[in-house]
Amino acid sequence: MTGDRYRLNDVSRSFGTVEVLQSISLRIHEGEFVAVVGPSGCGKTTLLNMLAGYDQPTSGHVERSGALRMVHQQDGLFPWRSAAENIEMGLRHIAHRAERARQRDEMLTLIGLDGFADHYPHQLSGGMRQRVELARALAGETDILLLDEPFSALDYITRLRMRHELARLLHERPRTVVLVTHDIEEAAQLADRVIVLSGRPGRIRSERSLVLPRPRDLTHPEVVETIHAVLVELGLERREGEPQEAGVPFDEPRYAPITDDGVDRL
Repeated sequence: MTGDRYRLNDVSRSFGTVEVLQSISLRIHEGEFVAVVGPSGCGKTTLLNMLAGYDQPTSGHVERSGALRMVHQQDGLFPWRSAAENIEMGLRHIAHRAERARQRDEMLTLIGLDGFADHYPHQLSGGMRQRVELARALAGETDILLLDEPFSALDYITRLRMRHELARLLHERPRTVVLVTHDIEEAAQLADRVIVLSGRPGRIRSERSLVLPRPRDLTHPEVVETIHAVLVELGLERREGEPQEAGVPFDEPRYAPITDDGVDRL
């Protein structure tokens, strides 16, 4: 596994008769930021749960090298603990109390919340809570950060700010990162590689690499082109020069959304 944090070899996952992921083979390199996008129900979160070790494939193998932490869609802060105490939960492995406090204060400074150490989650805005969550996940010496739609509950302006915040924090404390998101703009702005999954059962439909440093301007041609290429893959935009299909407007998805009863309907 030299140089790789993950190796997935022909991984599939089924729940009963429902096949969610099919034949996923993937390597994620040390220090790489990988974003996974795709239609609802394609198995993105299932894939992330297998990367975390919370779930196991029905067939195939997932190999991981390194310790990890995970940030979920809804922040997982302990409501009865202050911002400082929540961050300190990520430093439990440090036995010496003074060193734990030093690193906690360093993280509070890093996220710009020095003056909010004693505030509880209900006293913080959504963006501030998410910064505390990221600080807790990045505290200590873990190698891998898994992000499950971490900014989806925030308003658009706050999401933009949090992307820059994440890029800055990762510059200060590098990690291997896997981000699952519905936000294609977010994936193109943050990731070194964007992986597009097909509709269920999820398969790797395409990959696209970006070589730009972070943080990135949304108007940069490579970012714009990546967003367009992913939208084309998902059937949400047409390729240049491609005629529009009769009866299928390009502002509507051309993949079939998955309903609760498992039937594909358009």
